[in-house]
Amino acid sequence: MKYPRVHVAFWIASAAFLLLFLWDVSPTRGQSPSAVNSGSGDQSRVRSTVLVPAFGAAAARNAALSTELTWTFGGKEQHGWYLYTSLIKRLLGTKDDPAAKGFAVALARWQQKSGLQSSGVLDEESLYAMVAAWQGRRIKDRTPALPEALVTAPPADYFDQERLEELRQVERETYTAYKRMFAAALADRSLGLARGRDGQLHANEKLLKIISSFRSREYQEKLRRESPQAGSAGLAVNSPHFTGRALDLYVGGEPVSTNDANRAVQVRTPIYLWLVRNAERFGFRPYFYEPWHWEYTGVSRSTGSH
Repeated sequence: MKYPRVHVAFWIASAAFLLLFLWDVSPTRGQSPSAVNSGSGDQSRVRSTVLVPAFGAAAARNAALSTELTWTFGGKEQHGWYLYTSLIKRLLGTKDDPAAKGFAVALARWQQKSGLQSSGVLDEESLYAMVAAWQGRRIKDRTPALPEALVTAPPADYFDQERLEELRQVERETYTAYKRMFAAALADRSLGLARGRDGQLHANEKLLKIISSFRSREYQEKLRRESPQAGSAGLAVNSPHFTGRALDLYVGGEPVSTNDANRAVQVRTPIYLWLVRNAERFGFRPYFYEPWHWEYTGVSRSTGSH
């Protein structure tokens, strides 16, 4: 080779240049494959390389889009995705906030697995892909529960302890899973749930109590007539509540108001954040749009078994 020193210097400089654009991303830590977009495939232990030219810029863009992105859901215009930050972080397997580079790194990895451009920016296309992932894990068969599949829960389990008996019915397996989840939350002292002298939940404590469970088609239609502005995002014509496996749980704020200000309060409460981290272990999946709404789909192998 005529100019060996020049060629060596050239290759060293080229390698250094490439390293500026490549980031060796390790697998998601502390998250099961079931917590990732169901269409993205199984999580691999093999390290993957993602092209990440500007994560600093991506982080800045995410910070802006979290409140500024305009999109539509349930026939209503939405602004930003800040209300779903905890669910997004769970899906991505990151503890970093949207304004951090780590969030953009995790997002780029998820985008790559989901067949999207690995930009690290949570734009409209990526957000709709996330919504599809969350919605895809909800109850599919909404056939009304048979009477023999339902149990009547005691008034003490409900936010409104004067709720009529016919409105306190829950599908049997769902109720068992709820009681297990409730016991786990009560045992978590960091949540600060009020306790009585016997160590059980204080009678005045409302958090995690059931607001609504099984609903008949007739009762659902009654609710729709009373709230004609609720829209498809609020009161479904074919509701998962028909199955007795959907529970509205009190997580703070106004119990079931979809007002953005109210939901902003709810998604920051310790009990909601606990549900995001733990509900899946007990077989419950969220309806992303309503912080209080959780559906029992069973415990997968990756999260344990009954």
